[in-house]
Amino acid sequence: QLKLVESGGGLVQPGGSLRLSCTGSGLALDNWVIVWFRQAPGKEREAVSCISSTEESAYVIDSVKGRFTISRDNAKNTIFLQMNSLKPEDTAVYYCAAGILVNYYCSGTFDSWGQGTQVTVSS
Repeated sequence: QLKLVESGGGLVQPGGSLRLSCTGSGLALDNWVIVWFRQAPGKEREAVSCISSTEESAYVIDSVKGRFTISRDNAKNTIFLQMNSLKPEDTAVYYCAAGILVNYYCSGTFDSWGQGTQVTVSS
């Protein structure tokens, strides 16, 4: 059994930064692809970034490219999402999910989901 817990969300002004963490327990994450999703009220959930299990391969969607960076520290069983130059449209609940059958564009089947952390970008 794998449990994921997100942390690091909060309220920031436009242009600010946050660093989200996704920490696993129960199982090591080193063999899992991790995807960061977000969902804003009234909008569908979208994948924003993912990172491979063993390859140094990562993908971010165009709307966050150059602003968000995904990384992982398998020794700490943690995946990070560094979010810079935040915009109001980044406001959402951010979730991490773990899967094995996940493609380069973050699409696949996910075996575990965190409960989410709220990110609010507002003046």
